[in-house]
This record gives sequence, C-alpha cells and structure tokens, in this order.
Amino acid sequence: MKKHSLPLLAMITCLLVSCNTQKPETEPQGKEKIGPKEMTLQSDVMTPEVLWSMGRIGESSVSPDHSQVVFNVTYYSVEENRSGSTLYIMNADGSNCRVLSDSKVSEYSPQWRPDGKKIGFLCAESGSMQIWEINPDGTGREQISNEPDDINGFLYSPDCAQVIFCKEVKLNETVADIYPDLPLSSGRINNDLMYRHWDQWVDTFSHLFVGNISSGKLEASFDAMAGEKWEAPVRPWGGMEQVRWMPDGQSFVYCCRKKIGKEYALSTNTDIYQYIIQSGECRNLTEGMMGYDMNPVISPDGKYMAWESQERDGYESDKQRLMVMNLETGEKTDYSADFDQCCTGFSWADDSKTLYFISDTYATDQLYALTLENGEIRKITEGTHNYVSVAYAGDKLIAGKQSMSHPTELFSVDPATGEATQITTVNDNIFNQLTMGKVEERWIKTTDGKDMLVWVIFPPHFDESKQYPALLYCEGGPQSTVSQFWSYRWNFQMMAANDYIVVAPNRRGLPGFGQEWLEEISGDYGGQCMEDYLSAIDEVSKEPYIDENRLGAVGASFGGFSVYWLAGHHDGRFKALIAHDGMFNLDAQYLETEEMWFVNWDLGGAFWEKDNAVAQKSYAQSPHLFVDKWTAPILVIHGGLDYRICFTQGMQAYNAAVLRGIDAEFLYFPDENHWVLQPQNGVLWQRRFYNWLDKYLK
Repeated sequence: MKKHSLPLLAMITCLLVSCNTQKPETEPQGKEKIGPKEMTLQSDVMTPEVLWSMGRIGESSVSPDHSQVVFNVTYYSVEENRSGSTLYIMNADGSNCRVLSDSKVSEYSPQWRPDGKKIGFLCAESGSMQIWEINPDGTGREQISNEPDDINGFLYSPDCAQVIFCKEVKLNETVADIYPDLPLSSGRINNDLMYRHWDQWVDTFSHLFVGNISSGKLEASFDAMAGEKWEAPVRPWGGMEQVRWMPDGQSFVYCCRKKIGKEYALSTNTDIYQYIIQSGECRNLTEGMMGYDMNPVISPDGKYMAWESQERDGYESDKQRLMVMNLETGEKTDYSADFDQCCTGFSWADDSKTLYFISDTYATDQLYALTLENGEIRKITEGTHNYVSVAYAGDKLIAGKQSMSHPTELFSVDPATGEATQITTVNDNIFNQLTMGKVEERWIKTTDGKDMLVWVIFPPHFDESKQYPALLYCEGGPQSTVSQFWSYRWNFQMMAANDYIVVAPNRRGLPGFGQEWLEEISGDYGGQCMEDYLSAIDEVSKEPYIDENRLGAVGASFGGFSVYWLAGHHDGRFKALIAHDGMFNLDAQYLETEEMWFVNWDLGGAFWEKDNAVAQKSYAQSPHLFVDKWTAPILVIHGGLDYRICFTQGMQAYNAAVLRGIDAEFLYFPDENHWVLQPQNGVLWQRRFYNWLDKYLK
C-alpha cells in the first residue's frame, strides 16, 4: 500500500529518516561495525550477493557556508546478517572525500551545527542511541546527551543553545500495570482502533523534547507534548523533516495528527503546529486544512513557511501541493494550483526568494525552482533519472540522484542550467565491473486510446537473435511511481541479469502523468489499470526476441493484488506468477488493515454497505472470487510483521492454490514487515524468486 513519504520509491530503497519506525540498529557487543569492502566480481552481471554488497547513501547535510557536505553510507554483511553506517565528509565539489570518524561503531543522522563548528550525529557507543558531536576535521568526538532512552532524531536551534529531539514515551497501561500480580502475562487489552501500526504494536508514542545545550551537554530537557496520546513525528514514516526551528530560536513548528484510536485510523488530517517555548503555547497553523500537511521548511528570513499539503481528508494519494504561508499575515498561497504535478523535498535559497523542490513527471523525478515573487515554476533538470533529495548550497544544489541502472549518488547541480556533476563514488568499484542492461522508454496505446509509458529493461548481454522470457512488473502503491527508482529487492537490473526482459508499465493510477491519470484507480481496482497491464505485455511480447509462451507476472502490495487478480483473468498468458504482500480477499482486508482511511477511500467503503455502488464494485473484483479460474503456478511471499496487509492474505492465496491443485510455494518471513530488510532474508528472497521463475519460464 501507499507510502506517505516522497520522493516515493526513493524512501523505500535506502533513505531512512532519522526518527522512523526502522530505528538505527546497534552493533552486537564485541563486534565492529560493517564497512565497505573491495570486491572482485566473478561475473559482470548482477547477483543477489553483489546487490547486498553495495553501499547505500543515506542522509546528507551541507555546511552553513556551503563549502562541505557530510553524509552517511550504510553497508551490509550477508554473513553476519546486519548493517553498519559510516560518516563521510567532503568538499562540496566532491574533492577530499574521507571518513569523518574512525569509530568502531555505527553513526547515523549527520547534521551540521548552525555555527559550522561541529557536526552532530546519533550513535549507540554508550549502549543507547545518543547525540554525539565531532569537529569537521575528525577530532573532538564526544557524547553530548545522556538520556535514559534512545534518541531517534534531533535538530539544533539556530543559536546552537538548544536542541529538539524525539524519543518514545509510554502512555498506555499494560496488563502488568493493571494487574501487578500477572507480570508474566503476554496478553494485550485493546479498547479502540489503531492498536498496531505498520509493523509495531502501539505501546509508545514518539514525542518531541527540548533541551539546553549551551554548556556543551544536553541538560534541562522537557517533553513538549507531555501527557498527549499522539505522536510527533507522525508514524510510520515521519522523521525530523517534520520539525523545523523558527530563525529566532524561540519557537518551532512540527507535524502532528492530534487524533486517537478510531478517529486516528479514519483520518489523514495532519496539521502543522507552532510551539512557543517560553509560554508553552501551541498554535495550529493549518487549521481547517483537512488532508496531510507535512514537512514544513522555514525561509531563512523567517517570513515564510512552505510545506507539502493534501486537500482531501482520507485520501493519502491526493496531489501534494506546494503551499506557502506568510507567517506575518497568515495568508496561504497554493503555488502549484496550475501545476498538475506533486511537489516534495523543499529547500529554500539563502535569500528566501527561491524554493527548490522535486516533482515527478513522465516517470522521472526532476528538480524544479519556484520564484516566490512572481509564482513562476521552472524545471531545472532533464533526463532519465530520479532525484531523491535536494539541498541549497550557494551557487549550486547538492542532490541525490538514482536510476534503474544505478543506486543513489550525490551530485552537484547548477540551478541555472541543470548540469549535474557526480561528487560521490560509493559504488564505483562494483559498477566498474558490471554490465548493465539497456533501459528503453516506449509508448503504448491502451484499450481506451490513451498513450501509456512503459519501461522495457533488457538483459545485460542482449542478443536480438534469441528469444527471451518476459516479466510483467506490477507496481504497488497503488499510486506509487514506476519511475527511475533503484530498489534492493524489486531491482529491474537484477531481473534482467537473469536473462529476463522486464516490462514495467506506468498503468492507470500512477503519478507523473497528471491528477486525472492518477485517480483513475481508486474504486476501480479491477478496471482500466488491469487492462493497461495486459496492453503492455501483449504489445511488447509481439517482439521477435520475446517468447510469448514464457511470460510471467510479478508484484508486491497492490502489485501483489494485481498478480492475484490477473491469476483469474489472464486467459493463459502467464506461465508463472509471484505475489508479495498482496491483497487477496478484500472483505477480510477491510477489517485486517490498520489505516482505515486507505480502504475507505480506495475501496469506497465497507463491504457491508450494500447501497454503496463504489464499494460493491470493489468487493466484486476481489481476487479470491476468481480462484476457480487459476491455472498458473504461483509463489506467494509475505511478512509476519506486515500489519498493513496481514500475512493471512498470503496464506489464504497459497492455501487456495494448493487446494485447487495448482503448483504453489509459500515463502514466509515471520520477522519482516511490508518489505524484506534483513540481508540473509533478502538473499533468500532473491534466490527463491528466480528459482520459481526459472522452473517454469526457462
């Protein structure tokens, strides 16, 4: 199902924000952190082991004088089944790149102190995750906080006298609290909805704390949300990008959905609040704006706040508007009213006159600039790639960029010309030894006469005289983009390296082609979007180098639903299917998921609403109703910690296939959520994925 952070799939692949449900892990006692390794590959094509050996660039921060960049890279060890994070620092042009700290433990979430004299980061060297600082030359490394609990994210005040940090707070009574004589009971007592979210039971709430650091150590901190049973940052994706200091250091703004239980589960109405430190007053700056209001950025002169805003409550895939508030008058302006694209990842220029951002267009994510004075939006970059982050750095922008053929690296971008220069080379040692497959853009006519962009990815050593099996890739979301993303699981180059041609359509319901195209999927899961899938695979499979008798369909989340649906409607096209974390039985899904706003919007309502035509149309297309038409072998994959789409959905699909006498396999990960995040599980996923396809398509 849909993610709430953008750029959409970039955040899935590797960029974990500092205060997330996926907390930075600590090294096992007595073991050093995982770091980069020089590799000599045995082959020039991708393997699961090579994929997991790549370093993954995470957060980056530009120095206040724009001369240097600090960033972290996460490395994985399949053998040890864990990861480690290393901090690097370099000049803004990419020169003199070096390890910032030679610590034997992982360090996360680097950020420059506003005075430019120190770099702060998170580290668990003392046993719990705390704030540390280091000089830009790598000296003076020291711990500045000593909180009793893990700190999950932090933000310096402009004068460096205070820090906002977030950590978990227990506010709900447990069975042991209610019945002290039953300390070993594992029971949970629930009296309302949203008792679990994404992959965790809601036992704690992430709260924002403010502490004094003028002495060089964190002291005199207080909970700015004391006693409130809601979280900030907002689950499950929120990090410190949802919190910003005002330039005077007297207040800060933060995102919060101040709802509890059933009300929380039914609504996306997240607001931006301003907290006045001295008085404790809290003002709702977006009151009356009913959808998601997220990720504020304050102009350097303190006059404006820009943020990502959705208009409609309950619709998590609504257009992400570029809103700007005049903080002196309270006037709000939608600068994207005539811009039929989503806007994310904002960064102000120092003069407060220009706002840089990322927007998806025709299955790529590009950099744009808004000139505040006249409201003009200008496209900066072109090309077949995705920009996943952008930060102002004087006469340049420091931006993360990726594609289907390369993971994220940092680039220096000229905001006037769009010219981009790569300034990090994290994975050059590996990619210098790899041969990548060609990625081709095609436009195909749909059954209703529209033009649809389809990516076709070819094997690395493609031979036009041969015939290859082909895979139809079904995107999740359902309103996530099939843009130039790099994934460490659904990796198109990995698929192509196994001698498959990949067909990846931007079917109905995907962003980047205008809001009308995006919205044609809600309430119509079995409609035009499924026709688009079949149009794509039918057209591409006409090529002489594709064997139309060796076609497969694969996908996760809504892509998994798509595979289940196609299993009953493909008329013999597919000889192998793979569905990961997909919705199989929509009646059950409605009552199993945690974010009720999603099923209410996308399915149209509850299955018992017999007079609701949209809902009844949705449930009539549930894949479980068409199992009698299944013919193709199917691999079902699911995670036990997936509370968005419960593992019982996959179990039902697998059981149905077996009972029908269809070849099937169930790959179950009890300790994974909607994704597969652990190295050995990730390699196992890849091996069974291709074992299944090779069995039936080669």
